[in-house]
Amino acid sequence: MAEAVRVDRAPRVDGTLHDPLWQSANPITDFRQREPHEGEPPTEKTEVRILYTRHAVYFGIYCYDSKPSRIVATELRRDVSQDLDDHFEILIDSNHNRRGAYVFEINPLGTQNDGLIVEEQGDTNGGDFDRGWDGVWTSEARITPDGWTATIQIPFTTLNFTQSSDVVWGLNLKRFVRRKNEEDLWSAYRRTFGITKVSEAGELRGIKDIGSGRLFIVKPYGLARYDKQTGQDPKFPLTGGVDIKYGLTSKLVLNLTGNTDFADTEVDLEPFNLTPFKVFIPEKRQFFLENAGIFNFDIGDQDQLFFSRQIGIDPITGQQVPISGGARLTGTFGRLELGVMEVDTRSSGPNPYANYAIARLKESLWAGSYIGVMGIDKRPGNVLDSFNQTGGLDTRLVFFKDWFVDAHMAGTRSPGYATGASDVGASLSYRSNWLDGIVERRKIGPNFNPEVGFIERTDSNETYGNLTFKVRPKITGVRELQFEGFILHAPDTRNVVQTQEWQGTFRAEFNNGGYTDDDIADVFTQRITTPFHIYKNVFIPNGLYHFARHQLTYGSGQDRRFTYNFFERFGGYYGGTLNEFRVRANYRPTAKFSISASETWDRFRLPLPNGNFSVVLASLQANYSFTRFLTFTSLLQMDTSNTQAVSANLRLRYNYRPDSDLYIIYNVGTQFASIAPANPPQVRETRFAVKYTYSFAP
Repeated sequence: MAEAVRVDRAPRVDGTLHDPLWQSANPITDFRQREPHEGEPPTEKTEVRILYTRHAVYFGIYCYDSKPSRIVATELRRDVSQDLDDHFEILIDSNHNRRGAYVFEINPLGTQNDGLIVEEQGDTNGGDFDRGWDGVWTSEARITPDGWTATIQIPFTTLNFTQSSDVVWGLNLKRFVRRKNEEDLWSAYRRTFGITKVSEAGELRGIKDIGSGRLFIVKPYGLARYDKQTGQDPKFPLTGGVDIKYGLTSKLVLNLTGNTDFADTEVDLEPFNLTPFKVFIPEKRQFFLENAGIFNFDIGDQDQLFFSRQIGIDPITGQQVPISGGARLTGTFGRLELGVMEVDTRSSGPNPYANYAIARLKESLWAGSYIGVMGIDKRPGNVLDSFNQTGGLDTRLVFFKDWFVDAHMAGTRSPGYATGASDVGASLSYRSNWLDGIVERRKIGPNFNPEVGFIERTDSNETYGNLTFKVRPKITGVRELQFEGFILHAPDTRNVVQTQEWQGTFRAEFNNGGYTDDDIADVFTQRITTPFHIYKNVFIPNGLYHFARHQLTYGSGQDRRFTYNFFERFGGYYGGTLNEFRVRANYRPTAKFSISASETWDRFRLPLPNGNFSVVLASLQANYSFTRFLTFTSLLQMDTSNTQAVSANLRLRYNYRPDSDLYIIYNVGTQFASIAPANPPQVRETRFAVKYTYSFAP
């Protein structure tokens, strides 16, 4: 348990602990390693002091380091992963429901990153938290002769926290030492837990008699734009809109948006789809990212009952569909977690106007466990497809902290489909330091059609099993060896073979963050029922195909300013051969400048007319940070499978005050990529935009 100390004035938030007020708080020092040696004392000392006033809570952090010259601090951009830097994370479960929390992250340069944990889940890429949420807080940091220090101010309004007596927060603290690849936590330091395990967090007491912390933020924007699409006349729209956040209670937040704009959203990396299935591309738009975890309804692998990219983006062309407005209500009532959203889109090209309504409820059972329901209603202005409705029931049950039962039932209703519109599945999984395993069964009807979700395939009766053995041998430089095997058998609902795959994999993780990931064998059986467009005028014909592939991957240590990885996959491919080679490199010579490059070369040899060809995808990204608040990013991409192979995105961001920005953006190509199978042609656009946002509390 930690204790916060009341002070009459705010301590100086200057990155140092020189203010005498910090000495009035007892330091938190009892950290334990999660990596590499679970439960052992850290190799470097850490102290954290906590103060508060009527309006904010303050953290003073001292990360001692025996070799301060080797502290890694290279990132000045806000809301960018700090995994390549030393960093410190603060988890606050202000409602103390042991299910979700705010996370605030800082590196030795004072750079901020923040997000949410919902139902003890981080982001889809394995990160500690979902970075879709942005809070207003202040931070500074300094590298010192014996380590680095940081000071942080978090207003109670940012936490939407209004309770003033008998306050108990869930609290956890995490330090990461990059050069040692060492992770130290105050609580939840088991290797299978980590900071996302909110139910295992410690407690913070002592906060009382505070002022109102009710959240109320109004954020209007103005936008001037030049927009030119292939085959159309240029447009010069001047427009504006507004986003509003209001805390109805300390546990319930209302978000409103009008004439929503996503000009400042990062562009997608252009994919080249080697499969006959849809491509999953994560959401990047701010309105849909915030509190997105509440609406998560996982139905297997990357399949989701609700996938927000189906709103406001054409799934075939990737073109934006304008959003007139929307509302979102999220929060908790006791053990019940609630998410309600409604969005209206205007007609655009082949997309008619549409209304989307989503409701999600989860009832908390015990630590990490819940039962939930979800309903989705889409009403497009199309007389031939006048509605699409989706409903589902799901649960997660955790037993003995290491055993997990997940199950779901879902169904859809659309005009013309009376039967075969269901999806039912269940899995049993186990996680420990030495073994991970999962067994899963799932049956998807041929007419299951969640138009506001993401599903890779329908008409499938899947059985899946996976075992991963993990050992930590006493070999210099090696942290962990893994041996994984899985099998997937997925005939259709008439028991006709459609997809089969089995794979054996060897992995090694090194102490410096390097790795190797090698598929000894990856054996496929795949039936093609509709000619599969792979490249320009090349189509893979219908048939049942058997082939095997192999993979070699190596990634360098992550503790250097120059990092790289290689990927080579080779073997059979739909009656011919395919060699995939990819190289990526990242160089960070200073904290202000970084550059990264990648190239993928796919060499096809298929027994088809024009079946011998190659596709090259390449990207070059450069980032320059004048300060933490003024950054420039450029991204150049090349895809030789397209007629117009080169695209570019240039973006200048000036964060002139907390949660308020000026953007200048130039884009040639496509901002959002298609998720459709078979690599459909993309609509090319040229866009120049200036966007100004101003956030204030009325």
